[in-house]
Amino acid sequence: MATMSEKDLESKVETLEVYNKYVKLGISEEDAMFYESFSAEKKKKMLWKVDIRLVPCLALLYLCAHIDRANIGNAKIEGLLEDLNMSSVQYNIVLSIFFIPYILLEVPSNVVLKKFAKPSQYLGILVVSWGAIMTGTGFVKNFGGLMVCRILLGIAEAGFFPGAVYLITRWYDSRQLQLRLALFYCASALSGAFSGLLAFAIAKMDGLGGLSGWAWIFVLEGAVTVLIGFATPLVMPDSPELSSKWLSQEEIRYLLIQRTIKEGGKVNATGEVAEKFKWKLFRELVTDYKVYLQAFILFTASTCAYGLKFTMPSITKSMGYTSSQAQLMTMPPYVAGAASALIMSYFSDRCQWRMPFVVGPMALITLGFCILTPLAPNITKQIPACYIGVMLICIGQYPTNPAGSAWIGGNLANDMKRSMGLALNIALGNTGGILGSYIFLDSQKPGYPLGFGLGLALAALTICSTLFLEYSYWSINKKRDAIPEERIRSQYTDDDLARMGDKSPLFRHKL
Repeated sequence: MATMSEKDLESKVETLEVYNKYVKLGISEEDAMFYESFSAEKKKKMLWKVDIRLVPCLALLYLCAHIDRANIGNAKIEGLLEDLNMSSVQYNIVLSIFFIPYILLEVPSNVVLKKFAKPSQYLGILVVSWGAIMTGTGFVKNFGGLMVCRILLGIAEAGFFPGAVYLITRWYDSRQLQLRLALFYCASALSGAFSGLLAFAIAKMDGLGGLSGWAWIFVLEGAVTVLIGFATPLVMPDSPELSSKWLSQEEIRYLLIQRTIKEGGKVNATGEVAEKFKWKLFRELVTDYKVYLQAFILFTASTCAYGLKFTMPSITKSMGYTSSQAQLMTMPPYVAGAASALIMSYFSDRCQWRMPFVVGPMALITLGFCILTPLAPNITKQIPACYIGVMLICIGQYPTNPAGSAWIGGNLANDMKRSMGLALNIALGNTGGILGSYIFLDSQKPGYPLGFGLGLALAALTICSTLFLEYSYWSINKKRDAIPEERIRSQYTDDDLARMGDKSPLFRHKL
């Protein structure tokens, strides 16, 4: 009898501990016990349902975005510059002009996205818009027309990537986040492979209908994107609340509780507090040095990614291959990059540690540029070594973006702040696309000393800044650990702590 009494007491204590863990977040005892008792088998089944609907859909749209953004590099070696009477400097201007509206509109676009009950409708509009612009690019006749198309493309594509990353962070918790971001981001790597393959095939249509082969690249790829954009609202999931056709009520309930936990508690039912403090949260973001250290990771990855994406066909052609062969030779590095993003992200989620999976890939990028810098001037005599250098850069650059996005996404507690913070991080990082557009100059091929040398310096500097970022998070956590929780709760209410988000002394940064 005494033994039974002890067991009952232990059970009550355990129940009380579970409840106390969640009551601070505004979660009822009933919901807390439901969340804790949700079996691993049910979680696995639920995650699979989300995985097969959300991630592939976003990945396909991102594949379209990158193909439509980067196919200008493929069009270049098919005669774009000659047909439009453009110089190599004008080509670099066309590449970089895309990023001006793209960067400026990313944060505002995520604010607009949050006003849509169905984000799929907003994203679908963006996809149809940039597909139509891309199709129109195939009919331009001069440098000015191409400039206008690239500006419009930047406007249309600006909201997609930050919006997609934000949606992924809304559906998954931090233990599942980076692998899903990597699956989504792999579309960027695969776009380089598909772009070369598609360009190889489409360029054979040269002269058909009075259009050059490079023009058909834009027309056909843009038209397919428009069709996919119209289908987006029909197939892409929006939120657990609107997913009763394929999620059970138990699964929806679990996901909503998970979201509440991730947000650091219920501020109120309508989200009015988050909206009221929107500009305060934005000021916190732009004055936080850690946001800039996070963005520098993406900046370096973007500089390398866009520089190589725009120039890869030219680099492979410099090895002595024909245009068609050069298009096909761009495929293996991108496939290797996609594979490395998945493998490293899997282990990062398992370890729940982001820093090594940024520093490691950056070390590979550094090694790749160390190989290319001295050997590329004689690339025709050093083809195997230079190709390995390009492979190492792709293997290194693609895991860093999902690692960086997962890292900052897990360290911004407030939903509105995370929405703006992810967009700001991506916007700052994408300025690397402007730099990447100018550092690989035709006048310097095949050695590209500016491009390879600057890439080497940025990768090495990113390793140092990432280690400092890790130390910063660790140092803040250590200081907060030294403050007794009782003292904190005597100074702040639960609502105060929820509003403070990652500024709360109870919040611990994820390393």
